[in-house]
Amino acid sequence: MISLNIQKRLHAAGGQMQLQAALEVRQGELVTLYGASGSGKTSILRMLAGLMKPDGGYIRVGDQWWYAADPPVWKSPQQRKVGFVFQDYALFPHMSVQQNLAFALEKGQDRAIVAELLDIMELEALRHKRPGALSGGQKQRVALARALAARPRILLLDEPLSALDYAMRQKLQDYILHVHRKFALTTILVSHDPGEVIKLSDRIYELSEGQMMSVATPEAFFEPGRIRADFTLVGPIETIAREGGRYVLRVRVGDNSIKLTADQPEIAHWTPGDRVELVSAAGGASLRRLGEP
Repeated sequence: MISLNIQKRLHAAGGQMQLQAALEVRQGELVTLYGASGSGKTSILRMLAGLMKPDGGYIRVGDQWWYAADPPVWKSPQQRKVGFVFQDYALFPHMSVQQNLAFALEKGQDRAIVAELLDIMELEALRHKRPGALSGGQKQRVALARALAARPRILLLDEPLSALDYAMRQKLQDYILHVHRKFALTTILVSHDPGEVIKLSDRIYELSEGQMMSVATPEAFFEPGRIRADFTLVGPIETIAREGGRYVLRVRVGDNSIKLTADQPEIAHWTPGDRVELVSAAGGASLRRLGEP
């Protein structure tokens, strides 16, 4: 559905950076852009939404050209069916939850979608409250609902959960998966959190200093030793096998099955269905069964 090959000179922390990005996203996919801060991820979202113009290349969505350098084509943000959710919520502080959603409707659009989204996002009881009276997780649910109000074809998520605590992140990730499927969206997520990336993604594009480095499935992306960032994964065990002196576990994280290896003797007493937590930090990684001290 989305075919993109764009170039853009950007101002990065270390000076000028040349962004060269090419990706293909199939209709209905949830794809993540992963990489260090300043690698060009947010700029790609902004160019796809029409908030920034590339220097060259093209953006094609379905059978429509949204941007082309030669011959020149440019669709304004209003002409693109895109929903954008930002890290800082970007809600109107003087409007209630319901008014924030209604403001996003297109002229003549059926207002029934507002009530539907309030129900789906469990915001009905908060409909008359203003953003200042909401928690971070509630604000992000409102921002997600508002992005869906105009029935976009594409949903863009720019690190929408990075300011939330772990428990709230997990809950909001479930909301994202739910609305992605319910509204048959094509979704592009920017995230620094490997656990979140693995849980949500069909495929992962990795960027470094403006260049596309690789594209992989979540399992390939999570190969042992590949990811060095701190993260936490939680999920039920699907299978356990003994290979030599080590245990090989398949753990379900969101819609993905991740392979883990460990040599802890207590794993001999674990069974499929047990929920486990993998924590990776600078000091190493630890795996434990939830419910144990």
